[in-house]
Amino acid sequence: MTEPTPAGTAEPDVDDLSYEAARDALVAVVDELERGGATLEQSLALWQRGEALAARCETWLTGARAKLDAARAEP
Repeated sequence: MTEPTPAGTAEPDVDDLSYEAARDALVAVVDELERGGATLEQSLALWQRGEALAARCETWLTGARAKLDAARAEP
């Protein structure tokens, strides 16, 4: 499932992104918000996507941490 971006183009579903893709997309969202010039509606959409991307990154990192902890616990 894709959601329209403020520019009207389709973005991949956040849940389908790898960690690297989500991180890069989050950086792009932050850059766009920092540049300014977006309407309030566009800024809100960017903010919401940024929150979703940050949560996706956190999910990946939590999973990686769990795998490392499990590997360390093995004899």
